[in-house]
Amino acid sequence: MEIIRRLFGKVLGDAPPKDAVAPSDSVRAILQKLEELPPERARFVAAFAYVLGRAAHADQDLSDLEIKRMKEILMRIGGLSTDVAKLAIDVAHHRNDMFGATDNFVATREFRDISTVEERRELLDGAFAITAADDSISAVEEAEVRKIAAELGFSDLEYLGIRTKWNDKRDVLKNWPPSGG
Repeated sequence: MEIIRRLFGKVLGDAPPKDAVAPSDSVRAILQKLEELPPERARFVAAFAYVLGRAAHADQDLSDLEIKRMKEILMRIGGLSTDVAKLAIDVAHHRNDMFGATDNFVATREFRDISTVEERRELLDGAFAITAADDSISAVEEAEVRKIAAELGFSDLEYLGIRTKWNDKRDVLKNWPPSGG
């Protein structure tokens, strides 16, 4: 709980920094599982995990391949142990199941506010990696990643530039052009 006390001092009577952005409930739930990290890093990883979970949950199915890919990304980005990465994924998935429509926008904008442009690019690339874990990015998954990109502040051109790397996995481009015609 110490991390929560440090992050949310205003609840305890301490004034927060003027530029502080209050974490969403979803990010706060993941934060509680990441107490071993410094508060700022825990908040970053919690928001990152939530948004990755949002991408994974776009098709309403969290596959073992998506979980494995999320774990790899969180271990690399967050420097997390396997167990802590798995906890972050579990909490992110649970929060997406329960509060996705409500918290998606808030948590993604929060990540935008606490990250650099390069970190946001890395998150968007990670979202594509998660949706492509089964070697296929469905139209529903692609639409969700596009929403994430917009909420992170990417222009359409920037989004398309990042998406290009994943064209071979996009369902809408598989078997294009149609054979026999």
